[in-house]
Amino acid sequence: MKLKVAINGYGRIGRCILRALYESDYYRSFIDIVAINELADLDAVTHLTKYDTTHGRFPGTVARDESHLLINGDKIDLLSEPKPELLPWRQLGVDLVLECSGVFKTRQDAERHLQAGASKVLFSQPAEQDVDATIVFGVNNHLLKPEHTIVSNASCTTNAIIPVLNVLQETFGIECALITTIHSAMHDQPVIDAYDSDLRKTRSALQSIIPVETGLAKGVVRILPELKNRVHAQAIRVPTINVSMMDLSVELEKPTNREALNQALKGLSQKQGGRLFGYIEELLVSCDFNHDSRSSIVDSNQTQVCNHHFAKVVTWFDNEWGFANRMLDTTIAMIDGIQPIAD
Repeated sequence: MKLKVAINGYGRIGRCILRALYESDYYRSFIDIVAINELADLDAVTHLTKYDTTHGRFPGTVARDESHLLINGDKIDLLSEPKPELLPWRQLGVDLVLECSGVFKTRQDAERHLQAGASKVLFSQPAEQDVDATIVFGVNNHLLKPEHTIVSNASCTTNAIIPVLNVLQETFGIECALITTIHSAMHDQPVIDAYDSDLRKTRSALQSIIPVETGLAKGVVRILPELKNRVHAQAIRVPTINVSMMDLSVELEKPTNREALNQALKGLSQKQGGRLFGYIEELLVSCDFNHDSRSSIVDSNQTQVCNHHFAKVVTWFDNEWGFANRMLDTTIAMIDGIQPIAD
């Protein structure tokens, strides 16, 4: 029997999750989306499901009636309830709620979905430390236990950099690391100058490269605690609509060279059948990774090593599509215990 899953919050990630499901026979064999809870106008919900500036037109039929979104003939309940505890999860038999609203971030918030009858909750963002687990699929999903009811899928940036850091730590050891996220523009940035408590975010996303705050270093240490006090991160936003890059500068404990470093990173891409991580030798640019379902794609052309211990690694990631696919992977692992494709 398929898992019954609901989406709470149908923004960029929520819509990408639904679409990723319908574009994959693998995910469809495990999951049915039975409900979407979104406070926005239902005509807009339908329209933005059908038409997407970043990922193109939905590859199927999209319509709605008074209370359902109709995807390829499948009926998905459309709800508009601001209080999670009042949602009809019990009546719908919901196994897991994908909490994608960005509003709810704590265990107490997630428990409101459980109160409504859902069995489990998966956050699409970093949550407070009182959740049962924070998962980067393909790295630590083996830590999931059947009794875990409230889990975080971390962030798109954490999913992109953790696999690389993990390989470097296991192979060479890390003395310290500096991470710069070069991230496409996001919904919290204005098209033209507008007021914001963060003065840099008052400026137009279309005209500037903008430094922003990031909690990435904290997220890294949550997954790889052995790197505590050895990882620092910063982030900048650039005027593109999708696909981002991680620029990693790292001091390694063991000596290496460019060829050996790239060989270790290439090995990462060969795990799990190449479905989760990538490695390229072609000379590509950011738009070439739009709609790429992998969490992280190492650009071997950008790898550099100085004095045998200091290295630079660059990795690309579709900050929407890759993360949406990992949300579905973690969902299946939480309910059915299915792990990544074997090496």
